[in-house]
Amino acid sequence: MITTIIFDFGDIFININFKAMEDAMKSLGLKEWNDDLDKLNYKFEKGKIKEEDFLKGIQKYVPNASLEEIKTAWSEVLLDFPLYRLEFLQNLSHNYQLFLLSNTDAIHVEQFENMVGESFSRDFYQCFEKVYFSFEIGQRKPEPEAFQYIINKHELSVKRTLFVDDRKTNTDIAESLGMKVWNLKVGEEDVVDLFEKKIIPL
Repeated sequence: MITTIIFDFGDIFININFKAMEDAMKSLGLKEWNDDLDKLNYKFEKGKIKEEDFLKGIQKYVPNASLEEIKTAWSEVLLDFPLYRLEFLQNLSHNYQLFLLSNTDAIHVEQFENMVGESFSRDFYQCFEKVYFSFEIGQRKPEPEAFQYIINKHELSVKRTLFVDDRKTNTDIAESLGMKVWNLKVGEEDVVDLFEKKIIPL
């Protein structure tokens, strides 16, 4: 019997579009995303570098763009957060212990909160026993330590825990740790289909 659910954030609750961000970066003059930028993003998502250092790291590749322009382009990845998903989550929170585990950085969290407003973001956060962003805990999926961080901190029973994420690399690790998983297929499935898909029996 599932008593705890750990959710991813992007493309589970808030819709995201990496191409929109890439196009915005290209409009600033970035020729292509590279390994150096990947490493920079990895450090930023783990809270290892400050926002200014991250933006300046990108600026090396788009020297004619201001830090503010780069920050705006970086935030283009975030789209809308449908209200029906929040309402579903609010109902779910009455019957399950819920957590959020997201690979994200300080810029995107700030952008999300500004975009949806204080009331909406507060209502969203209140659905969870605890919200875990990678940049705050220094752990990032699919590293097993990210999952163990929550498991150990809250003494969770993995057999009673469901993990929901759109990336198979993440759900594979969670499954290897003993959790039940749902690798949600973006565009074909929606988190509100949780019971309809019989991920959790009614």
